[in-house]
Amino acid sequence: MAKAKKKQALGRGLSALLKDPENDIKSANDKNADKLVGSIIELDLNTIEVNPFQPRTSFNEEALQQLAVSIKELGIIQPITVRKLGYDQFQLVSGERRFRASRLAGLETIPAYIRIANDNESLEMALVENIQRQDLDPIEVALSYQRLIDEIDLTQEQLSDRVGKKRSTIANYLRLLKLDPIIQTGMRDGFLSMGHGRALINIEDHDTQLDAYEKVISNSLSVRATEELVRSLSNKTGKTPTTNKKTAIPPFITEGSPTISSFFGAKIDVKAAVNGKGKITIPFSSKEDFNRILKLLQRD
Repeated sequence: MAKAKKKQALGRGLSALLKDPENDIKSANDKNADKLVGSIIELDLNTIEVNPFQPRTSFNEEALQQLAVSIKELGIIQPITVRKLGYDQFQLVSGERRFRASRLAGLETIPAYIRIANDNESLEMALVENIQRQDLDPIEVALSYQRLIDEIDLTQEQLSDRVGKKRSTIANYLRLLKLDPIIQTGMRDGFLSMGHGRALINIEDHDTQLDAYEKVISNSLSVRATEELVRSLSNKTGKTPTTNKKTAIPPFITEGSPTISSFFGAKIDVKAAVNGKGKITIPFSSKEDFNRILKLLQRD
């Protein structure tokens, strides 16, 4: 317990530096920036805002409560990382679970590494850090990969170097985003594995995908059984199941959909008629995820 208290006492002198308006550090070239950047400093929780670039949208409340109990007993073992926005204002780069659990534990301050980064750097740090986690579902990983490609303007080869994964692995994750949003939600909720998703993606038509998905769920099919189901559907038609009524997607939708998906942090579904009318479906996985989307819509 004494060790935890000592750990959380780090950076008290630098905290005083941050409170001095005369020393408002905004860039790495400012006076005293070398003392601040990379240091572990105790920050008031109410000076930190959550990261709007955070790719993770759902947090297990029970796990957060358990972490809060651990923090009460042992303190923060690993500091969070923040970037400086302005005078006494910071934004999370990584460590949102620790940040949320610290609030639940009733803490007023939290140890943090300070970074000075622009929006692109902050987004990249948040996404890459998030991808390295072990408890992400396949859709979260796929969305993080897609955002790095779209918003940081990386190729799959460059992304492979950044995250230390084979290009083929990245491509397999990205293909999951072609699944119907309902199936994606099923994967995020743990009803399907990545193996199930990789099998179902071979069905091009979303209505047929959903029919197969319902059979997989209702019969608790294994990945191998799901692959057999997809093959049987293909054999009945002589090709990968599609619908004869499927309308060609207009170019303006093909070009614009990735931008909308990136904005909402979710793979949207767009359906359009020949006359150009259509609808956009935005999936969400929880109340918290819904509120995140609502907040995005309410931005000025």
